[in-house]
Amino acid sequence: MDILFLVTCFGAAVVIFLWLRDLRIYGRTGLPLYRKAALRGVIWMALASGGIASAFFGQPFLGIGLMLAALYLQGRDEREKIWTSEGNLERFFGAVKTKKRQ
Repeated sequence: MDILFLVTCFGAAVVIFLWLRDLRIYGRTGLPLYRKAALRGVIWMALASGGIASAFFGQPFLGIGLMLAALYLQGRDEREKIWTSEGNLERFFGAVKTKKRQ
């Protein structure tokens, strides 16, 4: 097993975690830009999964490239500023105050 395959798997796990965090924040706040980020997260997760598949089938540089592209594109999505004085752990897990939807 190539080390690049393991790096690709770890990067894809990060992409999935960030997608789930955006989904959780959207579910708790209902903010429209987090909805957009959560929907696009599905696409970036599929791109990262394609990176895992290509690394598994013998193309590790293509796989890590797809995973890095997914990480880059996921970081470019705009999101509202929702944190003010929360700690790093709360931000890491996406803990925000629940708002009622209208």
